[in-house]
Amino acid sequence: MKLLLVAVGQRIPDWAQTACDDYAKRFGGDLRLEIKTVKTEPRGSKTLETLLAAEQARISAAIEANAARGAHVVALDERGTALTTALLATRLKRWQEAANDVALVIGGPDGLAPAFKAAAHERIRLSDLTLPHALARVLLAEQLYRAWSLNAGHPYHRE
Repeated sequence: MKLLLVAVGQRIPDWAQTACDDYAKRFGGDLRLEIKTVKTEPRGSKTLETLLAAEQARISAAIEANAARGAHVVALDERGTALTTALLATRLKRWQEAANDVALVIGGPDGLAPAFKAAAHERIRLSDLTLPHALARVLLAEQLYRAWSLNAGHPYHRE
């Protein structure tokens, strides 16, 4: 099974790319993490709806090109469901049992199109805090790895 992290944005700083690459390498053979960046729509004089629609098209294309048909889509949204690491591990286990790829999507500076969020299978949030996009990618990669390692029986410091 593949976890596809799709993030709208530009090139992230080297420290963040190194961290994301490191977490992606840690997963076992039964699960892999792939990160795809899609271009932010140039702002100019476009309306917010036009910007978000263009980014939504790029996100959908990235999911279709990089995940199995019927991928489970999870939108990261500030109003999404808050999860603890243990709850994320439970979700990850459920996703793995369904055997579909999972696409986790981080929006651009203006977030995700309302239609995209409404069509997503789930909406989750990483934090009540506002995070820079690069840090959000690292945090999501780390938490996915931590959830996987918890499910694999590795010791968890909270137990």
